[in-house]
Amino acid sequence: MIQQIISNSYKKAKRIPLNSTSKFIFFSDCHRGDNSYTDDFSHNGNIYYHALNTYYENEYTYIELGDGIELWENPNFKEIFEAHQNVFMLLRKFHLKNKLHILWGNHDMVLKNDKKAKKLLGSYFDKITSTTKDLLQGLTLNEAIILDVEGFKKNILLIHGHQADFFNYVLWKWSRFLVRTLWKPLQILGIKDPTSPAKNFKELIKVEKRLKKWILANNNQMVIAGHTHRPRFPKPEELPYFNDGSCVHPRSITGIEIVAMQISLIKWHTITKKDGTLQIVKTVLEGPRNIADFLNNN
Repeated sequence: MIQQIISNSYKKAKRIPLNSTSKFIFFSDCHRGDNSYTDDFSHNGNIYYHALNTYYENEYTYIELGDGIELWENPNFKEIFEAHQNVFMLLRKFHLKNKLHILWGNHDMVLKNDKKAKKLLGSYFDKITSTTKDLLQGLTLNEAIILDVEGFKKNILLIHGHQADFFNYVLWKWSRFLVRTLWKPLQILGIKDPTSPAKNFKELIKVEKRLKKWILANNNQMVIAGHTHRPRFPKPEELPYFNDGSCVHPRSITGIEIVAMQISLIKWHTITKKDGTLQIVKTVLEGPRNIADFLNNN
């Protein structure tokens, strides 16, 4: 059943061209919340904003691979928007340049409903002018995206990754109920949700195995995903499964870049300079490697 779910995601995927002039940045699992004690994104908000603004200034296309908005713990999107309005306005700038694509994951799976997505993300109320203004009006969220790579028969599948997680895909409403009523209150005590691959290593391994099984059964299809929060960057001789990590690591965020037909795993983080000030910097963790090294892997 899991294998069929992933295949269905592939069949329904939105298609975007990728060529030598393309510049993509992939982040996922931001889990933007309401700035309360459960909002893990708030710790890295400044890092994320600086990184994404740098990509905007350098004409990148931003693809968010799901779980951008924490709608399990926080059913009130208005509070999330007000907590991170600067980020949403930056997303709007990408959108106005047609350089924004968003996938829905399990924590923002309600956005697969176009009417719900339009209601939450289409507009916002500006308290200064007391008027309703456009936010991400016209943006359609997707379950999956295929990057059609110029000059290659094979392509790249972008998914959140919860397609390989039965409890968080098929039973996502039940999982959401448990998060809201059980695991969120216990989080303040340091008790983590055992059903989450990001917090349960055994579940993480199971999800990765299911994704790799599908990749192997589909002619070594190159996949970039999120969901597990564990960054992955394979060697060319390995199965082409990539994971961009998350934006809720301790004092850092990880992502994947594709520039000039080369792919890299990167980290944005803070360093302390000699004068005691903090600086946000980017470190390349893996790569860059030619995409061809993975698309030619049969």
